[in-house]
Amino acid sequence: MNEIELNIEALIFASEKSISILEIKLLIQNVFNKELLSREIDDAITSIRERYKGNAIDLVTINGGYQFLTKNKYHSIISQLQINRSKKNLSQASLETLAIIAYKQPITKINVEQIRGVNCEYTIQRLLEKELISIAGKANTVGKPILYITSNIFMDHFGLASIKDLPIMNEITNNNQIGKQQD
Repeated sequence: MNEIELNIEALIFASEKSISILEIKLLIQNVFNKELLSREIDDAITSIRERYKGNAIDLVTINGGYQFLTKNKYHSIISQLQINRSKKNLSQASLETLAIIAYKQPITKINVEQIRGVNCEYTIQRLLEKELISIAGKANTVGKPILYITSNIFMDHFGLASIKDLPIMNEITNNNQIGKQQD
């Protein structure tokens, strides 16, 4: 392994998207003041691929460039990691809105806003993007507002087998009162 090969590996690793041979050439030239041939880069990439053969990571060709990705057989464990980390990324507003949708589903945005007392447009959009809620259809009322429900990802996210597994509201209230009495 030479220094150029290690630098090419570092470039591919640090790149958020695929990096082309041309881009690698320009970066190596700018930093090391050395012009590489495409063949030299190809040889370095072949060598890097060989070193990663028995690992969980692959050096793949995507859109005419190169990128490190985890192998397909590890996608389920990576997916679980992303689910666990996304739990931490929910704001208080998102959690409140999600709880209202979970307990009152199917529910319209207007009904959620009446309960929360604030505009929920942005929060509902973020929950849709995270696929924690989904659209169940339209209500049979004036204007046909959209009905929201929790998704299968919500169920996975919170470790629920069904909506019936949600804590009963009285249990939540009683637990909070017990905790306050002990403070």
